[in-house]
Amino acid sequence: MASHFLSGKHIVVAGAGLAGLSFATALRKQWPAAVPPPRLTIFERDKDEDAAGRQGYTISIAGFDNNGGLVALKDLGLLDEALQHALLGVEGRGSFNIWDADWRRVMSVRLRAANGLPTPGIRIARKYLRQILLKAVTDDVRWGVACESAARLENGRVSVQVVGEGIGPDQSTVECDLLIVADGASSKIRACLRPDDGLEYAGAVQMGGIALFPDGIPPPVNENWGMQISGGQGVCCFYSPVDEHGVVWALSFLEPKPRPRLANSGSAEATRPVIEEARARGRMLGPLFHTIVDATTNPADVFCFPARDKKPFYHSADAGPIIFIGDSNHAVSPFAGFGANLALKDGWDLAQKLVAATSLKNAVQGFDALSVPRASKVLETSRWRIKYAHSTGLRFFFFRFLLVVLGFALWLTGRS
Repeated sequence: MASHFLSGKHIVVAGAGLAGLSFATALRKQWPAAVPPPRLTIFERDKDEDAAGRQGYTISIAGFDNNGGLVALKDLGLLDEALQHALLGVEGRGSFNIWDADWRRVMSVRLRAANGLPTPGIRIARKYLRQILLKAVTDDVRWGVACESAARLENGRVSVQVVGEGIGPDQSTVECDLLIVADGASSKIRACLRPDDGLEYAGAVQMGGIALFPDGIPPPVNENWGMQISGGQGVCCFYSPVDEHGVVWALSFLEPKPRPRLANSGSAEATRPVIEEARARGRMLGPLFHTIVDATTNPADVFCFPARDKKPFYHSADAGPIIFIGDSNHAVSPFAGFGANLALKDGWDLAQKLVAATSLKNAVQGFDALSVPRASKVLETSRWRIKYAHSTGLRFFFFRFLLVVLGFALWLTGRS
């Protein structure tokens, strides 16, 4: 019987988010049937019901090039199910738009789909995508268990410190042969092993919430998602439906220092100043903006947070059998609109490299060669958007000119 350097080994995945679940599913899908498989355990700090309940917002999953998450879902065999849960982007419904302060459309983007995909992109509720991945996972998921830190042992294995309800009083550490770190942007394991490699403030603050319309979302945001620019006054606002009656909005602006994060407070006293400030800063965005703000009545749906991101890194040869994927390696801000795509692709690509390689070193080198340039490009684009979407004066007019030229080019090629 054939063998593999991971046969019979124990792999721990820290985090049951999109990256961790994508990796677990991809590894089982690609593992050769004739080769003894490794044992895989997934630890997730949240309880199953808690994790799903906090993820009602929608995310963009792209399919216009090979780096998109739709390509990863197709490879995982989960594309059809994801399309069934898509809110926008299927059957020609919806596109990304940029509107001016008077809600005139500046640009509409409909790129061509890649690799025979049925659509170049969708909007889907994160909770549905996560449920699809969870259903596909066949390995043990230990809910309510957090991975606090990790250390390389002298025998070459990894010791992972774990805490939570799913751990017995005498079990504070778990040993494994390979640790996949997928515990998010605020990774505790990264903070332990790479204490100087934390999140950086990207220079912008977002505040917003979910507006509810019992009789239906008003157009044009009922069947489109996108961004409204303020005409050179330094603010912009993102909109996207979350279901048939709710639309998430996020007003953003540049600010020299980050603000404290506010989310899921449930307190009207804490969220009222956020709503009032957003209304004042977005005063030029027209009646529809104010209608959406006025329809944001649940304090638990109001948020305010600084945009943060983190540059990707290559794994060093002496780091041991510990691999960082998704946000734990390369966090991006909401302005990227691509974080979920990076997570899905990281999971698939790492599994592919591990299965095909003859050593862990070669697998990690091959994975880094794909992951780091991909994430670096997304981060660079995100910072560019932050700079120009909130621009004023001559820089704004240059930005608006670029949008007009790009919009015309898309129209000429039949993509707008």
